[in-house]
Amino acid sequence: MVINFICWPSIKLAWILALLLNLLMMIQVHGQPPSSGFISIDCGLRNSSSYNDSATGLRFDPDGGFVEGGMRKQISQEFMANATNEQQKTLRSFPNGSRNCYTLPSTIGKKYLLRAIFTYGNYDGLNKTLDGSPFLFGLHIGVNFWEAVNLTSIKPSTMVWKEVLTVAPSNSVSVCLVNFGSGIPFISALELRPLEDTMYPFFNTSVSISLYSRYRLGNVTDLITRYPTDNYDRFWQNHATEYPWMDINTTNKVETLPGNNLFNIPSVIMQDALTLHDMNKSGLIDYSTAHPNIDTKSLQLLPIFHFAEINGSNPNRRFDIYSAGELLFSDFSPSRFQVDSLYQNGRFLHNPNASFLLKKTGTSTLPPLINAQEVYFLVRMDNLTTDTKDVNYMKEVKNHYNLTRINWKGDPCSPREYSWEGLTCDYSKSNQNPTIVSVNLSASGLKGGLAVSFMNMVSLENLDLSHNNLTGAIPDYRLNSLKILNLSNNQLVGPIPDSILRRFQAGLLDLRLEGNPVCSKFKDTYCSNKRKNTIQTMVIAVMVPVVLVSLLVLMCIIRKFCWGGKSDHEDYAMYEEETSLHVDLRRFTYVELKLITNDFQSIIGKGGFGIVYHGNLENGDEVAVKVLMETSIAESTDFLPEVETLSKVHHKNLVTLKGYCQNKKCLALIYDFMSRGNLQQLIRGGDDYSLNWQQRLHIALDAAQGLEYLHESCTPSIVHRDVKTPNILLDKNLVGIISDFGLSRAFNDAHTHISTVAAGTLGYLDPEYHATFQLTVKTDVYSFGIVLLEIITGQPPVLMEPQTFHLPNWVRHKIAMGNIHDIVDKRLLDQYDASSLQSVVELAMNCVENASIDRPTMAEVVSRLKELLPVVSSGKLSSSASTSSMNPMDAEIRRQFQFTISGVSNEENSFRSGYNGGMSALIPLSGR
Repeated sequence: MVINFICWPSIKLAWILALLLNLLMMIQVHGQPPSSGFISIDCGLRNSSSYNDSATGLRFDPDGGFVEGGMRKQISQEFMANATNEQQKTLRSFPNGSRNCYTLPSTIGKKYLLRAIFTYGNYDGLNKTLDGSPFLFGLHIGVNFWEAVNLTSIKPSTMVWKEVLTVAPSNSVSVCLVNFGSGIPFISALELRPLEDTMYPFFNTSVSISLYSRYRLGNVTDLITRYPTDNYDRFWQNHATEYPWMDINTTNKVETLPGNNLFNIPSVIMQDALTLHDMNKSGLIDYSTAHPNIDTKSLQLLPIFHFAEINGSNPNRRFDIYSAGELLFSDFSPSRFQVDSLYQNGRFLHNPNASFLLKKTGTSTLPPLINAQEVYFLVRMDNLTTDTKDVNYMKEVKNHYNLTRINWKGDPCSPREYSWEGLTCDYSKSNQNPTIVSVNLSASGLKGGLAVSFMNMVSLENLDLSHNNLTGAIPDYRLNSLKILNLSNNQLVGPIPDSILRRFQAGLLDLRLEGNPVCSKFKDTYCSNKRKNTIQTMVIAVMVPVVLVSLLVLMCIIRKFCWGGKSDHEDYAMYEEETSLHVDLRRFTYVELKLITNDFQSIIGKGGFGIVYHGNLENGDEVAVKVLMETSIAESTDFLPEVETLSKVHHKNLVTLKGYCQNKKCLALIYDFMSRGNLQQLIRGGDDYSLNWQQRLHIALDAAQGLEYLHESCTPSIVHRDVKTPNILLDKNLVGIISDFGLSRAFNDAHTHISTVAAGTLGYLDPEYHATFQLTVKTDVYSFGIVLLEIITGQPPVLMEPQTFHLPNWVRHKIAMGNIHDIVDKRLLDQYDASSLQSVVELAMNCVENASIDRPTMAEVVSRLKELLPVVSSGKLSSSASTSSMNPMDAEIRRQFQFTISGVSNEENSFRSGYNGGMSALIPLSGR
């Protein structure tokens, strides 16, 4: 081809450059097929070979190389015939683990469309979608909550898909399925599609957008339009047309103006449109995109409208565009055969009904028109991933030792509630990626040499590899951050590297090597067996509950012999201890106890210490007498701490100890009698009496003040260690009184914590304390948070039906499923202030953060409860309040919670609360 240019040199040069540019673009277009970079995964595919999808021509790969764990399944035979593609026939189910993740290769900083597809197909024969119970699980995009997959009441053959537009944070993108306890997570297909960098300018590394709906309008026969019509394989769902709407179409090509490549809508989609019949004079197109199983009340939506005038004449079509009554665009006129896309960049809207209105202006002769629309909702990407180097090192360790721990999936540290078992992470720098500071792989069956990857973890402070079968020499761990290196009870040989010895000798490193062959050559303290090792600690942690149960059985036997089998004339005086306790309290004899309690006739309670009897002193004061039969005072681990603690502390919200009995056959504590019983009894004891909202908050404040006194005003500080509703007693005026100090411990302010075997009650026990045995005052804060949730919900700390839930997780689950009022104790009859409820729930969830550093102090808890009480007391308690009347508060309330099992509750997590948004289409398996 010969081209002759007759023009000025500068113009000629410009033409040449333009021609070269066009040729280059043509080469790129022909050299790079539209599907280049697509990743398509058929989850659970039993055949290990890839295949080309018959409808799209896209290659689908088995998922084995992208995921660990899970089980391959296929849908029930009755639904096989109606499956329109191969991906719907198989799936991968994840019955084990709370989080299971797929990892897909990506380009860092690249924009992607990520789609997850789910077809239940009654693969397990349990008919879970239609059995009447909730069936949902969560999705994470990376380390951030994406949305919930809600399959409740959905036909088994229905295909559900979720899409998110996101930026790859690294050379991989992960998608995690999270078990909410309401059905086993599964997935049928996973698809990753690269987008142009210029497309959808309103999402970035800190904000992703999840698809709520995407429609093409007009006379469209296909249920879904996708690749190859759409080069980016977006799903465009058709929209049914009913009177007074009508379809119009054109065969003319609808152009996208050069440079307008924000959305790249296929021309064929813009060739159809929806408008109004001429007979309709309203000039209004009013429609909603709301769908079943999707709650939009707390979502922030971003609508994108796509218009093209396809009327062949010269129309006068002008209209205004509204969202939930708010004017978005005024006096708009679409361009003829050209794409106009309207959106408000970066502005997300509150539109509870996902409804939109196109209104004809007064000067327009034609009604409104619309060709296509997309609606997205905001997904904040606030959680930071673990430091990349630490992630890689832990993966190397995992591969080196072939570790298959169930919860070692996804990011090691983030989100916090799914951090890997055995790791402790540092989250103190909120604007920096968390780092790993402790690795505990004790008794993990490790074999072979020591992994050198540990050397490279610059923040690692504690490495425990004890009680394994590690062999070979000890590597030269040059870690300035390492403070504890526990290699005890392995098969390691020398020599010990000089760098490690120097740090040990300088007092910078706690080195533990006992139980290794290397110690046959060395006799230093690091080869001493004086320390309590991890296994011993674990044994103690297991044995303590067993011993306590045995003591309880022994108590019953002793009581039978002491009070049932003994003759009335047995002389208990001979068993009185000669040496009195050195406390300023009255000491009662056994004979006096019998007199006070009317020969132990009236039992008012039983607990871990013993049996509690009602009694009356000589002056008529009512008392509670807590009795434990013992062979010797030295064998009671709870008696002495409680006497010593209560003899020193005096506060209106702590139980008053009037005296004690110190007898070899009978130990007893005598308290003021609390006529209203304990908080657990009033919350869940029956329907004859129910605490109102104000009374509940007053009791919470009472208990908080008692704990604040123990933590702040006692020297040394006292940790109760067994804060729970049965240990909060109530006097006749419903004043909350903290009792049962048998597990309390004191420590000096100079120490940040003390090490002690974890003790407490199931459901109330601080997870950090349980994992590390490091006791702090924040242990009580965690337990108080559980108490606060009980006060709000009326539920026990551990719910057993229909599935086992820890109360904080149940609360998060309920809030994400509906509105916050679903968690409130039904006996309150909706008589509470919504803003007060929001604040109390937020406070409770702050208290039950997994990491103690993130919990408030009891002083802060008291301050916040005091701020709430005037609100409750100011007459805001409506006698006709109802859940529905308070629902406008739900959006703001639910913004405080992340639906996962963590306890995150900050303003930045506004839109990761397990909403059932995303692609709203729920279509039957009936073709494309």
